Amino acid sequence: MPLVVLCGLPDSGRSRRADELRSALEAEGRPVTVVRDADVLGPGGPEALREAYSDSTREKALRAALKASVERDLGPRAVVLLDSLNYIKGFRYELYCLARAARTPLCLLYCLKPRPRAPGPSEDGRPQAGAAAGSWRPKAAEPEHGQQAGAPREAGEPPEEGSEQSPGSPASRLQGNTGSSTLCPEESRELGVTGPRAAEDLGPELARKPGPPEPGSPKQGPDLGFPPELLEALAQRFEAPDSRNRWDRPLFTVLGPEEPLPLAQIWAALFESQVPAPHQATQSQPLSSTNFLHQLDQVTSQVLAALMEAQKTAVPGDLLALPGTTERLLFTRPLSMAELSRLRRQFISYTKMHPNKENLPQLANMFLQYLGQSLH
Repeated sequence: MPLVVLCGLPDSGRSRRADELRSALEAEGRPVTVVRDADVLGPGGPEALREAYSDSTREKALRAALKASVERDLGPRAVVLLDSLNYIKGFRYELYCLARAARTPLCLLYCLKPRPRAPGPSEDGRPQAGAAAGSWRPKAAEPEHGQQAGAPREAGEPPEEGSEQSPGSPASRLQGNTGSSTLCPEESRELGVTGPRAAEDLGPELARKPGPPEPGSPKQGPDLGFPPELLEALAQRFEAPDSRNRWDRPLFTVLGPEEPLPLAQIWAALFESQVPAPHQATQSQPLSSTNFLHQLDQVTSQVLAALMEAQKTAVPGDLLALPGTTERLLFTRPLSMAELSRLRRQFISYTKMHPNKENLPQLANMFLQYLGQSLH
């Protein structure tokens, strides 16, 4: 089943997004398996998580355990959600190769935290209670009757049914805003917005300082408890996803806890997209007969023994005919057993990587052809 890789710093609400996506998928009847750092670290809680990301050796072992868990859970049943930092592009490429080898779709969900800023006179610094929720339905093409497209909604007014996000949401501004406002380099780096999107206006809503949580609001999960110096170190070595890389697409970015998940696009990427063909390097080698290597060793040994015997009476320019072969070998100089044994080992190493039981009757001729091409 498909693989969803969640990416983001510890304070970006990534684990909460994983829970939201799992609930939405399970509501549609899709079984979901969530792989988290705590699942592979075992007992220890936040302290073990901090120690793992504070030491490069432990962090490497953690990534290896996460990869093994994902590979074990990939199968025909459940959707796999990998809830971890996943901030190294080399590790994301390994996950991409796993998905291609398993012939299953993959998408990346990138969680960003807005930069806080002190609220203005008319702002209370608290998120709106009527935050928009995601929907599996695609965005409606026509606006609601009596309301113009792009018209601002009143505070607390929910978006129209079937829409994935409100017109003023951060993701919609990322995708379609053409304003002239720009971000300073420090803001662009902190928000993780690079390339053409750095010149787009993200709006003042993203900079509101979050206030105290509303009663009954979901918790952030296991992302809390990182010391500031560790957060700074992780932010400095964070390699943000780039949709231009094939292992980072399709890429979905959510900004802040109020931004709804693009559920319709995620559904299309997971269940309606074409599965890419696996690379040849990730495909399993075809099964060979149980005695293929034994016959290969035996045939090549017989060819070498017959060649050493035939060259005792041969002169340069003769065509040597060996027993069990239909090919002829041009004799140009005396050959030592050490040189022939080295060529035999090379031929065996190449042939056992591409075993084919249909070539068993032709092994002697193939080896003789290889000797003829390698000796001249």
